[in-house]
Amino acid sequence: MAEPRSRARQRGAPAGAVPAATPANRRIVLDPARAAALDVLKAVRVDRAYTNLVLPAVIKHYHLEGRDAAFATELASGTIRRRGTYDAILAACTDRPLSKVEAKVLDALRVGTHQLLSMRVPDHAAISTTVDLVRARVNSGAGNFANAVLRSVSERDLEEWVEKVTPDVRTAPTRYAAIAFSHPEWMVDELADAVGRDELHDLLAADNDNPRVTLVARPGRSTREELPGEPTLYSPYGVVLEGGDPSAVPAVAEGRAGVQDEGSQLVALALAEAPLAGRDELWLDLCAGPGGKAGLLAALAAQGGALLVANERLPARAGLVRRTLTTDDGPAPGVAGVVAGDGTIAPYRAGIFDRVLVDAPCTGLGALRRRPEARWRRRPDDLLPLVIMQRQLVRAAIDLVRPGGVVLYATCSPVISETSSVVTSVNGARTDVELDDLRPQFAAVPRSDGPVAGTIQLWPHRHGTDAMFMALFRRKS
Repeated sequence: MAEPRSRARQRGAPAGAVPAATPANRRIVLDPARAAALDVLKAVRVDRAYTNLVLPAVIKHYHLEGRDAAFATELASGTIRRRGTYDAILAACTDRPLSKVEAKVLDALRVGTHQLLSMRVPDHAAISTTVDLVRARVNSGAGNFANAVLRSVSERDLEEWVEKVTPDVRTAPTRYAAIAFSHPEWMVDELADAVGRDELHDLLAADNDNPRVTLVARPGRSTREELPGEPTLYSPYGVVLEGGDPSAVPAVAEGRAGVQDEGSQLVALALAEAPLAGRDELWLDLCAGPGGKAGLLAALAAQGGALLVANERLPARAGLVRRTLTTDDGPAPGVAGVVAGDGTIAPYRAGIFDRVLVDAPCTGLGALRRRPEARWRRRPDDLLPLVIMQRQLVRAAIDLVRPGGVVLYATCSPVISETSSVVTSVNGARTDVELDDLRPQFAAVPRSDGPVAGTIQLWPHRHGTDAMFMALFRRKS
């Protein structure tokens, strides 16, 4: 919730502020960090951009560094995450429906509200800088409107506003959670089914946290000791970056390490460390884009003398994978090749792989901290086609693995239809596989049991990771 006013940090317009002319030709000095955040919101809204992808370019455009870059990042990402809550508050502070407020004015109001209620910014700075943005980019009349609305917002802190704009949690628990924790109602229900009502609010609150940047040392190419930060709790290859730009870390810049959530690291480890009798020479990452898991898998494969094939359906994403798996001297250790192909009809001979990862396309509801716009873009209708594809991918992977080989199915979603339903569907349709027990590999990860015996489910609020689900299938001999 909101930080105490006494801890408010003084932030006015920093050096490098951008001058802009209002329609009345009065010069206004715009704070570049706030202007950058507003540009990100526009790109997400108009161009359907991804926050984490557009932010670096916008930050570079405004020449932001250090504290100002961090401020712009939190302002943009935090505003998008908390949009549902802020819209309910703004609706209570305006004399018209939000649908009647010009989109770029509404973007600015959300940015101002985030500063007032969730950041350590004094009221006068949050209001005046936002009003200046509106006057410069719209007109003076819109600026006056923004001023009046934000002054109303500033009359309460976040907890007081939530109490005012939400229904009684006892009579309308889903609606309450949707507003209080800024998630669409259908998403609240799906997550409640997955985690249970007792932990729901903790999960939703964790979705609104600013995620930590986690690095992975690719074994054989770098070590955790050469990376800055605190070691991750469960992955032996990860560190949590204490601050700064990860691309400035030499091992990351050289491709020997990468940025990767600890949950994703554990997915790669689950496949690589699964017990396997007999041949262990050729691995497949069936849905490899954008390449993070493939980078770690290739390094792990190389240590045991195996090779990894990385498959990705979209050519552009296959290019990203190729970039991750290429060094100045050619393919990275452990890489057999990168192929652009449809994983459901993958162009490989049946039974040639020893280990296969199916990191399937999914709703991504397990990574809402990192993909703040996803909660507003996903729709309930997205589930069925994704689930159909997930089942097809797992069945294709089983065909590609040899008898005795393993297929790890993983999703960055805890939604039941994408986790246990896929597992039970595949088990019911295939008599040539059995579900292995992953729990021994995760004995050091508390409370990680999945919805089906032997599967694993990680959680942001329990483990500090994305909500990765894992199930291990073994092809019967």
